[in-house]
Amino acid sequence: MTLEELGTLAAKIRSEVGKAVVGQEAVLDHLLVALFAGGHVLLEGPPGTAKTFLAQCLATTLGLDFGRIQFTPDLMPGDILGSNLFNFQTSQFTLTRGPIFHELLLADEINRTPPKTQAALLEAMQERRVTLDGEAHALSDRFMVVATQNPIESQGVYPLPEAQLDRFLFKLLVGYPSAEEEARIVTRYGQGRGAPKPAEMGIVAVTDGDELARANAAVASVTLAESIVDYVVRLVRATRETGDLFAGASPRAAVLLAGAARARAALDGRNYVIPDDVKALATAVLRHRLLLSPAAEIEGKQVEAIVAVLVESTEAPR
Repeated sequence: MTLEELGTLAAKIRSEVGKAVVGQEAVLDHLLVALFAGGHVLLEGPPGTAKTFLAQCLATTLGLDFGRIQFTPDLMPGDILGSNLFNFQTSQFTLTRGPIFHELLLADEINRTPPKTQAALLEAMQERRVTLDGEAHALSDRFMVVATQNPIESQGVYPLPEAQLDRFLFKLLVGYPSAEEEARIVTRYGQGRGAPKPAEMGIVAVTDGDELARANAAVASVTLAESIVDYVVRLVRATRETGDLFAGASPRAAVLLAGAARARAALDGRNYVIPDDVKALATAVLRHRLLLSPAAEIEGKQVEAIVAVLVESTEAPR
């Protein structure tokens, strides 16, 4: 697949999702970058902002095997992974696969379940496999987690463990639509009954697994110059050196940021990465990996503002 064909495919995906989802173009663009970079995405926003619906529409458009887990306080790890159950007819244990054995997994309201259950996703997100009773089971190469959560200020939620947050490529903030977009939403859905479904909105698959594999190969052909690698490393290391942050980003963050920049370059039709690719994605990659220092918290500083300062102060290659 050429980069021009990749751009055409991305345009088709945007157009198909746009049949049902009003606005959220920036969120969808980041989801496409994550898709072609092989990363996972955490969507955070208040209820009713189409986080779940967007993930459903994306899965339908991609033609991927879609699974959903509604996270609740009493959810157990076995409800996610599955388990080996004894079959009395055959006198053998039979693997009953959980919803994690899908290609695109929607982890809905992930912060409403305790950390013990959240941790069931760690191995799957990092290695694309799960281990049950000592036996490893491979997941699809296209396995992708799109998780949603309500803001931490909401009642009845648990903070995600740092180890899990670090496995998400992006954390995207889903805000309220503009007045014009909200009017379009009400016009489109105000006369319906119940929650809308992608199929009812005419959304169909515009690609398949084989074509997505070719698209990923096209992204892998994008050149990452040494100067860009150096820029990414200096930017990530700067998060560990500022006094405003108690904890900075890990080397994994640098690797994921570089990979995402390659995907963004490919979607932009370029076979090389430029500093603007890194700058455009830095906030989404870093915001959930950084912890404010006590002094910064007292002063009311925001992680996004600190990342913006670091991006501005870190010299980019020319």
